[in-house]
Amino acid sequence: MGKHSSYDAIVAGAGHNGLTTACYLAKAGLKVLVVEKNDWIGGAAVSRSLHDGWTYSNCSYVCSLLRREIVRDLELPRFGLQVIPYEGGASFTKDGDYFAYMSDHDALRREIARHSSKDVDAYERFSQTVIRQCRFIRPFLLRNAPDPTSLKPRDISELLFLVKQAHGLGAKELGETLRFWSMSIGDFLDEHFETDLIKTHIAGAGIIGTGLGVYSPGTAYVLLHHYMGDVDGAIGAWGFARGGMGAISNALGAAFEEAGGEIVMGSGVDKFLVKGGKAVGVALENGDTYYAPIIASNMDVKRTFLKHMDQGVLPADFTKAVERFKIRGSSGKLNIALDSLPKFPAAPEGATFMRGDLHCSASLNELERAYDDWKEGYWSKDPYFDLLIPSQIDPTMAPQGKHMMTVFVQYAPYDLNVDGVRSGENWNDATRKAFADCVFDKIEQGCPDIRKHVVHAEVRSPWDIENEVGLTEGNIFQGELTFDQLLFNRPIPGYAQYDTPIDGMYIVGSSAHPGGGVMAAPGANAAREILRTIGKGKLMPKFAA
Repeated sequence: MGKHSSYDAIVAGAGHNGLTTACYLAKAGLKVLVVEKNDWIGGAAVSRSLHDGWTYSNCSYVCSLLRREIVRDLELPRFGLQVIPYEGGASFTKDGDYFAYMSDHDALRREIARHSSKDVDAYERFSQTVIRQCRFIRPFLLRNAPDPTSLKPRDISELLFLVKQAHGLGAKELGETLRFWSMSIGDFLDEHFETDLIKTHIAGAGIIGTGLGVYSPGTAYVLLHHYMGDVDGAIGAWGFARGGMGAISNALGAAFEEAGGEIVMGSGVDKFLVKGGKAVGVALENGDTYYAPIIASNMDVKRTFLKHMDQGVLPADFTKAVERFKIRGSSGKLNIALDSLPKFPAAPEGATFMRGDLHCSASLNELERAYDDWKEGYWSKDPYFDLLIPSQIDPTMAPQGKHMMTVFVQYAPYDLNVDGVRSGENWNDATRKAFADCVFDKIEQGCPDIRKHVVHAEVRSPWDIENEVGLTEGNIFQGELTFDQLLFNRPIPGYAQYDTPIDGMYIVGSSAHPGGGVMAAPGANAAREILRTIGKGKLMPKFAA
């Protein structure tokens, strides 16, 4: 298909949300172009072969929140998407013990009882609370966040829906919900459990990818954000996309192209073009220019408006609000090729929980100290990590008999402190190696011979992630998931419905409601808003009504 200069809509960035928006617009009959700075699509949901024979999901690594409604509507399995569920996980201690989390309810109760009889009942109460919170928030994921200051019928209707959902909780549960959304994961777990190891295993979901500590207010919701895919009944809601996370993006890309869409790769956006307060096109870094009356940015809100748009075209108060929006880099990543499956001596031979997420942190205080290091600009001396070996379930990730390991690490600063100077450019081969050595030291607590199995390791700092993927400071959520940056506050009060001060310009990535993770909800919601605005809203599926 030949390239044209004019389109009905242009999507900037071929991340999974941008591709989702593009799919729905193309399926509605629009002539759509996606422009992507890299030579591959996917953004952070990508599979890359960086060592011969191995495939890395080198940014996002677990398919946890992808909305099944979108998967069905876009027929992604027809384009090759297959999600393989995994079960369980474990946290290992320095003294050779472990806590195993298993999806089998009775097995999990027995494992909890091995550590504390009181915590068996505590886990039941904890689970019920989390499930209630997930059931409350889940209906809002594929709906617009209402503007509480608006008298438009749509906003009033959405506010009434919110009030109805809240009223259904009852006075006591509503109070608990408001409390839950604003409290720390540490305080929440301290109220339920007595065993440090159990609390710590659960707490990781409250800090992963977040510039907050376990005792920072708002981290209880971050845990909820990660749990929504786990409890909503979707088969394989937590699992590995066969072939790596790029399988999701590749399926979206194929669906888009089947609908008649075009993708131009190899050059990013230099500037969004605005004339008379209206979006008119994009100028690429290579000098090419494309025009359309609808421009959808899959980049985060800071990158979109502070780096790729003339400031004179934006209201000053909007620019200040974008500058205040919190996007902080706090995570590093190791992708590791292994010559064989490493041993975790504490785990029983053949334990199924070893095919899940593995950790070596034992107390909430340990996690809080790791956060303290990050605040000072250092990587954590005693880090928290989320370690998985997906090749145990998906053999396409490594040569036969060999394995691939992915390690997501908290905390790693974007502006690394070296001799009192904080800068992203302090990340170099030497500091990356030192960071990786620190992580390997921690892994050795559960897997003493890990270094003997390493064939190749890719080490990625927040600065590296920003420069390759385009995520500001390498923040995986395109903005912190704290209460002040959720619902009608995300990303900017008054602009929480994917629109912007520029007529025809939309934000479709994870900076928008409902936030980050490989969910595709922001992209689908934004497409609905765009189609509604141009009079084609009836072409969106009913799930996003």
